[in-house]
Amino acid sequence: MTLMNAMIRLAIAVVLVTQLAACAALVIGGVAATGLAVHDRRSIGTIVDDNVLEVRVRDALYRHEQFNDEVRIKINAFNGWVLLAGEAVNEERVALAERAASGVPGVTRLFNELAPVERAGPGLSTSDRWLSTRVNGSLTRIRELPGFDATRVKVVSARGTIYLMGEVSHEEAEAVVARARTVRGVERVVTLFQLPEDQTS
Repeated sequence: MTLMNAMIRLAIAVVLVTQLAACAALVIGGVAATGLAVHDRRSIGTIVDDNVLEVRVRDALYRHEQFNDEVRIKINAFNGWVLLAGEAVNEERVALAERAASGVPGVTRLFNELAPVERAGPGLSTSDRWLSTRVNGSLTRIRELPGFDATRVKVVSARGTIYLMGEVSHEEAEAVVARARTVRGVERVVTLFQLPEDQTS
């Protein structure tokens, strides 16, 4: 085999591998999106829009030099509703965050839950993540509602407060709140649910 033939074969192999990888990514992405949509009451398009919205809000905030390593801001979007939670040092930065986020196209409602305090240390951040995990786990044990799917509820934790987002019925909202309040470490529960009347308005 000549050197030229070997190089041609190598080039063909690289192209084939690249195409196969691209196809696999499309298939895996499609399966993941389909699986997510099975559980989520939002459409796949809305799920994607919310993910993009979170990125846009983050970009709008961190375009300002005031939002640096001194702040910790959690950004979550659901059907255009955006939650800001965490710490923003002082009232001025809390207000700036609200102005920046509210000006992002696609934000239909903004919940500014930022605390005007210094950024939490790694210990509290870990505690928040663990608290979210415990609450999510507790929601899977709701048995009184036939067909209830805990993955339809987005749980966000910040400084001991649990924020609940998602499209739910009144009965589901009551059951989820009651269950979340029983989890050790939860100091406060804030509901940002989209109830039937919100979904039709």
